Amino acid sequence: MSAGPAASAGPAPRAAPTAHAAPAASAAPAASAVRTPAPFGRRAVAVTARERHGAYTLLRCEDAGGPRPRAGQFYMLSAAERWGGGDGERPFLPRAFSVLRAPAEDRRLDFLLEDVGPGTRRLDELRPGDRLHVVGPLGNGFEPPRERRRALLVGGGVGIAPLAIWQDQLEDSTRPLLGFRDRARAAAAGLVSSARVATDDGSFGHHGVVTDLMRQEIAGRESEIEVYACGPPAMLEAVRAVCAELAIPAQLALEAGMACGFGACFGCVVPTRAGLVRLCLDGPVLDADRLESALLPGTGH
Repeated sequence: MSAGPAASAGPAPRAAPTAHAAPAASAAPAASAVRTPAPFGRRAVAVTARERHGAYTLLRCEDAGGPRPRAGQFYMLSAAERWGGGDGERPFLPRAFSVLRAPAEDRRLDFLLEDVGPGTRRLDELRPGDRLHVVGPLGNGFEPPRERRRALLVGGGVGIAPLAIWQDQLEDSTRPLLGFRDRARAAAAGLVSSARVATDDGSFGHHGVVTDLMRQEIAGRESEIEVYACGPPAMLEAVRAVCAELAIPAQLALEAGMACGFGACFGCVVPTRAGLVRLCLDGPVLDADRLESALLPGTGH
């Protein structure tokens, strides 16, 4: 989940840490250069465009009352009408979405979604002129690569969203690597510049998983790369395992069920090496070395 200001100067690199220690689980999240605070309460924004990209829908809205998000942050979305009035009163709770794009020069917000349930189905029904309720930006975002490292972006499915805005903001990155289930979903690869693509069924690009491409890309360059990844839990775990094996730093944008987005409901709690954290506050972006595994209870769709 994610977004950040597309400053022309680009993000400053981080110094390589001598010892990377995770914060105590009980500590409140520290103020961060990668966290833009959300205004209090939800606000209604107008949907200005709807585009189909294979199996996915891009929703564009105009957020005149909110700050520019940072790459990796997310929003809680709900339709302004007919939300909570469907079969069994679903959908009821808002849904969390990373930002696909948020250009600094205007007030546009782009979100990428796939119709997989009552909430995403209702959002997929929205058309230009309809109203959308948004809360955000929430959570923290990606941090710049450590010194002397270049960013390698690795995404899967709708998890490509925070990587698109991060690519917009980075001054320098390697060619993005994207994985999809099939050709219909791989159509969304066009939203990320110059990407290499893998599909599970071989219908487009490399026949296999995106970590096949990742191993090719980093071979012999382990000391030059920092990985940024977002996608399904199994993909994130594969990325985490490869990075742990090769001692490559990685930042993972995780997903979990959320009811509020600001820490009140404890619905997005996940285990780390230092204890439990709330993804909406301490995440959704976590350093991979904080995790024993990215296959976490409650994560993913």
